[in-house]
Amino acid sequence: MSVNRIVLLDNEAVQALRDPAHRKHRRVLNQLEFALKRVVGNLRVRVVVPAAVRVEAGWDRTAPSWAFVNRFPIADVLLDTGHANAAAGIARRTGVSVADAHIGAAIRAADADHVMVLTSDPADIRKVAEGKPIQIVKL
Repeated sequence: MSVNRIVLLDNEAVQALRDPAHRKHRRVLNQLEFALKRVVGNLRVRVVVPAAVRVEAGWDRTAPSWAFVNRFPIADVLLDTGHANAAAGIARRTGVSVADAHIGAAIRAADADHVMVLTSDPADIRKVAEGKPIQIVKL
């Protein structure tokens, strides 16, 4: 039996990963490296970032300043119709930012046995999870 895990990054996790001088850089890097090294046997780990989070963080995958972050296998969670509708509902119910609402939509749509979110704002992530069991790693 295969076990699937998803690691979601919030805006500050992306910002910290980009900037080695960021006070949380090492923490995010350690979490990311640990998650990616756990891809063994029947355990599959995917690291993802919602597109709205990428926009909020200013992550342009074509910009040379993001070359370090681009080395990691971090996939985009697209803001398609289904995610946009789910995120709009989450934003309306919780009052969070568009990026956090998109994290909530990604949590809701996750096809994983375990969802972990690297975040600087656990309270908002608990809100957007709307009761779905997740692991929150505070940065």
